[in-house]
Amino acid sequence: MSTYMSRNDLTLFLGFTAVVLLLPILTVPFGAAYPDLLQRFMIFGIFAVGFNILFGLTGYLSFGHAAFFGVGSYAAMWSFKLLSLNALPAIIFALIISGLFALAIGYVSLRRSGIYFSILTLAFAQMCYNLAYSVLTPITNGETGMRMALNDPRVLDRLFFEAGPGAPVPSFFGMSISGWNGFYFSAFFLLATFFLAMRITNSPFGMILKGIKSNQNRMNYTGFDTRPYTLTAFVISGMLAGLAGALLVVTDPLAGAERMQWTASGEVVLMTILGGVGTLVGPVIGAWLIKYFENIFSSFNDNVLNNFYSFLPDSLREVMVAVSGKFVGEGWHLTLGLVFVLIVVFLPGGIMEGVRRIRARIGRMGNGRKAEDHVGAIASAE
Repeated sequence: MSTYMSRNDLTLFLGFTAVVLLLPILTVPFGAAYPDLLQRFMIFGIFAVGFNILFGLTGYLSFGHAAFFGVGSYAAMWSFKLLSLNALPAIIFALIISGLFALAIGYVSLRRSGIYFSILTLAFAQMCYNLAYSVLTPITNGETGMRMALNDPRVLDRLFFEAGPGAPVPSFFGMSISGWNGFYFSAFFLLATFFLAMRITNSPFGMILKGIKSNQNRMNYTGFDTRPYTLTAFVISGMLAGLAGALLVVTDPLAGAERMQWTASGEVVLMTILGGVGTLVGPVIGAWLIKYFENIFSSFNDNVLNNFYSFLPDSLREVMVAVSGKFVGEGWHLTLGLVFVLIVVFLPGGIMEGVRRIRARIGRMGNGRKAEDHVGAIASAE
């Protein structure tokens, strides 16, 4: 992978970094400036970027990435219970375990492509969910989920420190990872993941993955073995899903089997399609949009709507509240579904296609003005 970064890449990364770090300010008008919610923005942004490395670059659609997300969560939780409350060993442990897990599943699943690959990954994810939910209960604690306890071994911590009072809480070398500290801690990993995805996309390895997506059969016919590359992409994608799962445990110390359900895998697919498959920023935008709908839009009730439509006459306000109420609160899935339909129909490339269209139109307008100025200058000279 080349160490050279073009000016466009540098500009994109710096702009993305600025937006991420300024989210506590930028989200205030939308009512989303809460550290817990912004932490989820970061974590599911990592999940979506990692998934896009597989789906967006190679074209392999996995319906089982929630398995790696859940494995990362369980691995981090066991690290907290057995080793230390420090988040760094937990994240490293989660990356290793989820990587090995992805290597095993990818080795089998990548023997097929297309819908057969998708079904295989879904089957593996559902097996993992059922194992965690009902079979491996001594390891996963079943439907109740796992939490840290005062009597956990925490071998590394007890070698150097005495157990403190109160419930055990994850930290980063003694620094609390709750509140805004947790947001910036998660933001660092999102920026690192985005940088990795950007370098992969623009590297020779990324070009090979794009070639596989474009026409894998043609590459195979030329004698090029594509399996090591697709397997590598699968493992990287699975490790990043495990990283996201570990960070969710770091900021919310609970590991449960529900994080491995097929709906969680479907959610990350939806995030990527909404934002733009194969783009760098699109999956992050899609993740933020869905988490905003899930956590903020779903909290709107009749009182909020009445205040919003307070400028209308009473009779019209009641009608608007009654109609709008079907699309917010418990009906937020309906609004999200409509948004998804509109984007798929009018912007098949996701939100980022809309951004490209706007940029292209602005560029054409600018070129048109330059042409008019040029014609005007010639006319004046004559």
